[in-house]
Amino acid sequence: MKHEWRKEEKSIYLPKQKPELIEVPKMKYLTISGQGNPNDPGFQKHIEALYPIAYAIRMMPKSGVTPEGYFEYTVYPLEGVWSLTEKGIEMDHLDKNELMYTIMIRQPDFVTHEVFQSALLKAKSKNDNPLFDDVKFEEIEDGLCVQMMHLGSYDDEPQSFEIMAQYMAENGLERTTKMHKEIYISDFRKVAPEKLKTVLRCFVRKQ
Repeated sequence: MKHEWRKEEKSIYLPKQKPELIEVPKMKYLTISGQGNPNDPGFQKHIEALYPIAYAIRMMPKSGVTPEGYFEYTVYPLEGVWSLTEKGIEMDHLDKNELMYTIMIRQPDFVTHEVFQSALLKAKSKNDNPLFDDVKFEEIEDGLCVQMMHLGSYDDEPQSFEIMAQYMAENGLERTTKMHKEIYISDFRKVAPEKLKTVLRCFVRKQ
């Protein structure tokens, strides 16, 4: 039976439109890091370095290789951890050119470094993205987080972060870093800005 993250991992990917505390375990990811405005073509190039590898892993049995423990699954959504350069932190407004990011796509547990390397070679044989060599295979643990679903434009996210900050203050929680994670449930190329669904996640500890 096909593993559908939308159905079987709702607590991680489909929270409600109000803050909640969640413990997110260690998971495997394809990751790539960059800096700059996410509306610029360079950001799209980073995304385009991840998906061919993710789909090469997903389609391995069709190319005659079935990794040990393989099961059918839906490719996971794009995620991104966002922060600012030192210059960006000192500015009194958000300059998107000063954004730093690591974008990622989660991988099933059966994926190993060997599986990743094999998929990377497959992706390189079909595409010529110069950023393929910047993609890493990593295990990342988000740990204790406050998260909520943000509905609407990315530019309206501060309103949701304000609600999350209030929840943290009321529940004796504090952020461990100014970085935050976003999980893109909607495809921004196909969905109107006001209907975009994005999971917002802050890394926290109990005070």
